This record gives sequence, C-alpha cells and structure tokens, in this order.
Amino acid sequence: MAGVSVVNTGSVVLRRMGTSLIGGRGAQWVRELNERHPWSHNDYFHSWILANLPQMRGSALDFGCGRGGLVRALSPHFDQIAGAESDAEMRRIAAITSGDVNNVSITDRQLGSWADGSVDLVTMVAVLHHLDIDDALRHVERILAPGGRLLVVGLAVPRSPRDILWDSVSVVTNPLIGFLHHPWPSPVAASPPPFPVKDPVLSFDEIRDIVDQRLPGAMMRHRTGFRHTLEWTKPGG
Repeated sequence: MAGVSVVNTGSVVLRRMGTSLIGGRGAQWVRELNERHPWSHNDYFHSWILANLPQMRGSALDFGCGRGGLVRALSPHFDQIAGAESDAEMRRIAAITSGDVNNVSITDRQLGSWADGSVDLVTMVAVLHHLDIDDALRHVERILAPGGRLLVVGLAVPRSPRDILWDSVSVVTNPLIGFLHHPWPSPVAASPPPFPVKDPVLSFDEIRDIVDQRLPGAMMRHRTGFRHTLEWTKPGG
C-alpha cells in the first residue's frame, strides 16, 4: 500500500494545481523539470519519522510498507519490526530487500489482527487515504501500547484557502527539492508505477475532524511535497 504514490501522486497534483496556479505553459515546465530531477515524496519524510520515535521501542508496525524502505530504516531502533503490505509483489520485494535484517518480518496482516497494546509505533506513509480512516484510527488506538506513537504522512484534497496555499508552495518547491536530491537530469523518462494509485477524497479539515474524534490531542500539519503529517501519542505511557 505504501508503494502507491511515490512520485506519481506529486505529478498528479502538479497537473491539477499547476494549470490553475501558474498557467498551462508554466505547469508544463514545472512537470518537465520534476521528471528530469525525480525524487520520492514518501522517502523524503522518513527522516521526520525517525526524529519522532516513541521512548518505548519494543515493536513497530509500518502499515502499507510497500517495498520496505521505512521498515529497514526503523530496524536499528526497535526490537521487532513488522511491515504489512496487501500487494503481493510489493511484499515480495520488501521480503527480499529485508532478508538480511533479522528483526524484520513482512506480512499481509490487517490492522485488526494485532493484539491490544502490542505495538509501540505505527507508521503509515501515503496509506491512510486508501483506508476507512475512522476504522483505521480506531484500530491504531487499540493496538498501540500506552506511550506508543502514530506517525502518518498523508495526502488530502486541497479545498480551503490554506490548503491551496500550501499546494501552491509545493508546486514551486517540488522541482527544487528534486534538483537538490537529483542534480543530474534523469536519462529515463518517467513511467507509471507498477501499482495502483488512488487519489485522496477527503480534505485536510475533513481528516482532522475524524482524527480529533478518534485521537484527541493529535497534531496535524501541512507539509511540502503535497503532504501532511499526523502525530499522536497514546496517553498513559
């Protein structure tokens, strides 16, 4: 699931936002620059996740782990890491690339299958908009141990003036970040990812309303790269 929308979601938003914000020719120039200097919008936020880990680090779950990049990044910090992925090909790749890490397991388990209070960290990167958000957050609250943390990198539909302002910033910063991460033009033309891409349907404010009901005290923030972050610590730790 996390495999969806690595670079492609940014391109989708660029196509939609760019035309209205900077005009057709400007949007085309930004898209072409972004394709010459591609970067992973999701991997970019791994450092944010690693900087916000919980104090208790027995067990972590990366739900929708995709190819397993975040699972491997978390492995030095936890006793046990589970990467859950519904796509069989993504699971296969994640299992191969994590084969030399002895505290990592790759599975197709759903959130509801984890026991109450059994996990110290749950991460979701570009995954929550694929799920029933209310149901997913209900399970997260249940399976997290007291003091455990939920860290989400998500996508939303821009609707409010603030949403549009943040996405307009991303239209500009997206190719600049790509240039810094990949200064030499890519010789390979951009191609569609080998997994389904799902556009978000809820806005930032709609997601926040659900989050506030399920996870009081959670913090949501707009970010560049057409993303937002959500962090929550379960009380009682």
